[in-house]
Amino acid sequence: MIVLEKRPQPSRNWSLATPVLAVLATMIFGGLLFAALGKNPVEAIRTIFWDPLFGEFAFYYRPQLLVKGAPLVLIAIGLSLGFKAGIWNIGAEGQYIMGAITGAAVGLAFYPLDAWYVFPLMVLGGALGGWVWAMIPAILKVRFGTNEILVSLMLVYVAEQMLASMSLGLLRNPEGHGFPGSRNLNDYAAANSWIHQNAGLHWGVAAALIAVIFAYVLLNRHMLGFHIRLTGEAPRAARFAGVNPARLILFCLGISGALAGLAGLFEVAGPAGQITIDFNIGYGFTAIIVAFLGRLHPVGILLAGGLMALTYIGGEIAQSQLGLPAAAIQVFQGMLLFFLLALDLLTNFRIRLHKKEAA
Repeated sequence: MIVLEKRPQPSRNWSLATPVLAVLATMIFGGLLFAALGKNPVEAIRTIFWDPLFGEFAFYYRPQLLVKGAPLVLIAIGLSLGFKAGIWNIGAEGQYIMGAITGAAVGLAFYPLDAWYVFPLMVLGGALGGWVWAMIPAILKVRFGTNEILVSLMLVYVAEQMLASMSLGLLRNPEGHGFPGSRNLNDYAAANSWIHQNAGLHWGVAAALIAVIFAYVLLNRHMLGFHIRLTGEAPRAARFAGVNPARLILFCLGISGALAGLAGLFEVAGPAGQITIDFNIGYGFTAIIVAFLGRLHPVGILLAGGLMALTYIGGEIAQSQLGLPAAAIQVFQGMLLFFLLALDLLTNFRIRLHKKEAA
């Protein structure tokens, strides 16, 4: 008889080993999935994890890892602060969208003015848009005790409708012959976030690295970071230590919303280039996987963001070269979170085998 026995304290070894084992399990079962679709599993896994780094066209794909990884890391850093405190912001996708809308709106309001202050104002607008959207579940939770998971998640669908409305209405390109979508910000030098496009460098990459450093210092060198960790690990002890729950909720949801909004702004002012109906491609949801795969640690999130970006780029290569459907790649990415959560059980529990006693 298999019995789960609670560990006296979480196992550090299993905590470190779980992400590696989750990746290996994803490769094995993902290979079985690809085999069931009639594809060579070894070739599919090699295409996803090897070709973007060392394949024939790796010189083209490597910069794309920065482009894909930056928004994931930026959003995941914000989410991880709340997750550590037991505050569950599941609506980062909506905050990402709103940051892109407000940031792009600021830039388009100044078009065609070529001034140095346009892009900094766009950055402020993007952060503010994400922050305001995150404040809705934060204030509702503090004031009325609502569930931030449901409220933040439902607001994603509201944000998607606002994105469609802006693409067809206020932000639509007046010279676009009636097609949905805003002007291309890559053609507007003052509103462009690229630093070196061929190298995949834009200001979102720099912001992601700054966010990693900021989160590490906050969690390890600041009293607020101690309060965040204490609230997540021992809520009753946090109350006795004088932690203000309402203030912590507002801070964690606010900072995660602002970082998600910044990710949206840097994306629309760089790689995406414009506000369109299908602007969002799920970065806000994928960042949840990145946060947990990185064990909610800033450096771990940086590495996990690179790995997830690798699956994005490798998945696109597999779709074009091997004919794998996009849905199969999404299932493959979802497997990573599934196995991570399943194997994470071993961090807090031991598996014991006991002989079944006779009745």
